[in-house]
Amino acid sequence: MIKAAIFDLDGTLLNRDASVQQFITNQYERLHKWLNHIPETSYIQRFIELDQRGYVWKDKVYKQLIEEFKITELTWEEMLDDYLREFRNSCVPFPHLHQMLDELKSANIKLGMITNGFGRFQMDNIIALEIKAYFDEILISEWEGIKKPDPELFQRALERLNLESSECIFIGDHPQYDVSGAQQVGMKGAWKRDPLWSHADHADTVIDELMELPHYIKALS
Repeated sequence: MIKAAIFDLDGTLLNRDASVQQFITNQYERLHKWLNHIPETSYIQRFIELDQRGYVWKDKVYKQLIEEFKITELTWEEMLDDYLREFRNSCVPFPHLHQMLDELKSANIKLGMITNGFGRFQMDNIIALEIKAYFDEILISEWEGIKKPDPELFQRALERLNLESSECIFIGDHPQYDVSGAQQVGMKGAWKRDPLWSHADHADTVIDELMELPHYIKALS
């Protein structure tokens, strides 16, 4: 019987692609005084390319942007500070996020989260999505000192939730870091389909929409 659902954040609960698009558009407008020699579409497109869906940290991204676009009146540190300060204001949830969490809570399912990333930055985004209060445990890689798919990170979540791995399902968009990472400690692994990867071979289930999850958990029980 499933007693807990543990989630990834980016690409699973947070629509990161939409959030980045909104953020970088707003950043160009905020910093237009210093970026107006760059076409808006070029700045946005290049940021998204360099970002590689969040797998490249932004110090490298902004250093490259400054070099390529010959930005002379802003430092990469100032641009990074803007990112850290403002990204939370561009967070876009996937549809029905709160409804899905409400359904799981009403079914007495414990909720956890394991996300890679910087602690304060990720927590700011969780707060911006207005979902922090739903979760019994939140583990962020910087604060834990280890990253997914390290099995120790998944084990810590189990210990803090006081549950066995067979009682938990992990939901994420990355076939290796999320699905396989959870399965290696005995959890079920649900893949939230992401167009970046064509498939997740060994996922226990595949969902396209968040509202599919409560039905799947109920069926398992």
